[in-house]
Amino acid sequence: MIDECLVVEFTVRNDDCPLAEATRDVGVEIDARPPQRRSDGNDLLQFSAPTSDRLTRVLEEDDRISYLHASRTDGRSRYRCLSKHPCVVHRLIDSGLIVETLRYRDGAARIAGAVVGRDVLKGVMEAAGETVGVKLERVYPLESEARESPSRRWNLTPAQEECLRAALELGYFEIPRGASSEAVADELGISKSAFLERLRRAEAALFQQMFR
Repeated sequence: MIDECLVVEFTVRNDDCPLAEATRDVGVEIDARPPQRRSDGNDLLQFSAPTSDRLTRVLEEDDRISYLHASRTDGRSRYRCLSKHPCVVHRLIDSGLIVETLRYRDGAARIAGAVVGRDVLKGVMEAAGETVGVKLERVYPLESEARESPSRRWNLTPAQEECLRAALELGYFEIPRGASSEAVADELGISKSAFLERLRRAEAALFQQMFR
């Protein structure tokens, strides 16, 4: 039997993580994937941010960062690099946290993820308590997929739900738009036409249920 799944959210401050420091220096928000520890002891970092020459320069000048690669798509840059500095999030991951989102802003990190069972939560909390600057923000049960999944609730396909989530997170629906259709498609790893088709089908499914 699967234990209760809990959603947890942490804020990390005063961490000398290169990405956290870069957001404080430059004033941008960075969306990152969980760092991947390599056999050589370095972390592989993959992240994106609004295109900023200053951010790229700050990262290039950081001695802890190496092999920085950046690509630009319609106002947003995607980065890959190696970091010699271990991030605090590793302590939480090693204790059992499944990271869903990792965002850096104003020198702080916001981490949201899940743990399976109270025992795992206890281990993650102990790791957080031993790490300076980590603060627990929220803990709440993850409702069953049947009740909570938008794809089930609104009769969307998983691909359509993924499409809507990515578009929303990247700012596609903002005014003015924070990301173009090409940028969202690139994030999803699909073509622009495939993204737009999924988006239209998802919108049609939602509107039909809202106004029928």
